[in-house]
Amino acid sequence: MRYLLAPSLLAADFARLGDEIGRIASEVDLLHLDIMDGHFVPNLSFGPPVVEAIRDHTALPFDCHLMVTNPEELVEPLRAAGANLITVHIEAVPDPTSLADTVRAAGLRFGVVLSPGTPWYAAEPFAELCDLLVVMSVEPGFGGQEFLPEVLPKIELARKWVDSHGLATDIEVDGGVTEATARSARDAGANVFVAGTSVFRSPDPAGAARRLRDVIEGRG
Repeated sequence: MRYLLAPSLLAADFARLGDEIGRIASEVDLLHLDIMDGHFVPNLSFGPPVVEAIRDHTALPFDCHLMVTNPEELVEPLRAAGANLITVHIEAVPDPTSLADTVRAAGLRFGVVLSPGTPWYAAEPFAELCDLLVVMSVEPGFGGQEFLPEVLPKIELARKWVDSHGLATDIEVDGGVTEATARSARDAGANVFVAGTSVFRSPDPAGAARRLRDVIEGRG
């Protein structure tokens, strides 16, 4: 199984995003971009113009997590801005079949996200549409929250389903990821790890990313 580290730019210094990316780029596999509309979640972050601006600073894939009410409106703008993967909340789009087709037609990978209170069975009927299944381990909308261990059984269910169907679908854990919680999530079956505060708010972001990689790859 491949294990991937995806720092969340929500925890980075927005005034120096290019520099922040440069500090950790050699230690990570992709960048997680939380796009919020102030409606689906009570917070605003950034949109396609910022995605386009940082595209010039890195060749890393962009994992765009849409915490928005109308994700279909952002597919083409994000494609044009340089996105590689779009994930949408099952709570916003209870049947993402059509949206998955739209995202793939744009040449992008697709995934669905489950908030902490949403059970696995809400996504299960659409799991075969996904390149990525995201289990949020904090409430969506704000960084810096503590990991919710009650989501670990949901990760286990997702992993069991993916493996039993012989799929290569990635399972991502998003929120409150530290060295300790990454170990628990890895044991539950996650293979993609979104870490914001524990990387970008560290005195040594590159070192923090290296230590997390050691954990998720079983060396720590």
